[in-house]
Amino acid sequence: MSAALLTPSRQVAVREDWLALTREEILDPALPIIDPHHHLWDHPGERYFLDDLLRDTASGHDIRATIFVQCGAMYRAEGPEEERPLGETEFVTGAAAQSATGQYGPTRACAGIIGMVDLTLGARAGALLDAHRAIAGARFRGVRNRTAWHPSPEIRSNLTTPPPGPLEHPGFIEGARQLAQRGLTLDIWAYHTQLPRVLEVARALPDLTIILDHVGGPLGTGPFAGRRAEVFPVWRQSVRAIAALPNTVVKLGGLAMQVNGFDFHLQDRPPGSEALAEAWRPYIETCIEAFGPGRCMFESNFPVDKGMCSYAVLWNAFKRLAARASAEERTALFSGTATRTYGLPSSLSTSPAK
Repeated sequence: MSAALLTPSRQVAVREDWLALTREEILDPALPIIDPHHHLWDHPGERYFLDDLLRDTASGHDIRATIFVQCGAMYRAEGPEEERPLGETEFVTGAAAQSATGQYGPTRACAGIIGMVDLTLGARAGALLDAHRAIAGARFRGVRNRTAWHPSPEIRSNLTTPPPGPLEHPGFIEGARQLAQRGLTLDIWAYHTQLPRVLEVARALPDLTIILDHVGGPLGTGPFAGRRAEVFPVWRQSVRAIAALPNTVVKLGGLAMQVNGFDFHLQDRPPGSEALAEAWRPYIETCIEAFGPGRCMFESNFPVDKGMCSYAVLWNAFKRLAARASAEERTALFSGTATRTYGLPSSLSTSPAK
């Protein structure tokens, strides 16, 4: 892969002029959507703020609301290390309040906030969760830790390299139990090689809703490059085992990250929605069959996935993938599961479009 196409954090660089080469008519533009996974940040060579997000959500689909997910943005520069992630929740709460005025369009950005509390702190995580909720109020809906890790230096999808082993840490389960006690959720981003441990965590915490991010991370780079046929059945077996636990939910998306190895960004033109749907269908359909539409939700994972496709084309691809679903199933996939899982007001997706 050309180094010129990667940012310092090894994300695929966003090229607006290249994305503009592929434009499509919006499919089913009246379908309400809750986008349950995006980021806001300002890192070297990478900036994505509220105005950038709202330009994408205004590209034609009916995006009613969004959920921000932890990404290491705007941590406090001072104070105890474990309290510094409170800065991210402060930053995103401000963006949510700005969006809630209605002055910036109908989308209610960051209606839910997934922050960062180090769950390896065990029971001590409880006070930190309360501090995040004191800042964000009802918008604070859960936590994600930096857990996606593989020993190969070619496999990386975090802005900073995470340490190995948070999911195996003896304090992690007790820290996650603090979430369950407060009615909060746990997002887990893990590669397919880590899914057996995700299964153990989900089994140990039957009262905690655990959201598996990005269809469980089937790898296609580094030592897994060119081995998609070998990886798929291993990934599928783990996904089905996790889906058998009723406290688990899965996000359908994140497949435009460079670690998945689809490499659409190397083409002369960005992919259209038909090409994306064809490439991703085995993964999306496996997840929907395993979890059921009521425990699946489509996600943008922007701006990370924006390196390979535009927001409008991405959601067109998802709509193609759900074309055979019933009206009730489509509602679940595009808004209902996200609303229920994260405890959002139902009015966000059921009120008339503005």
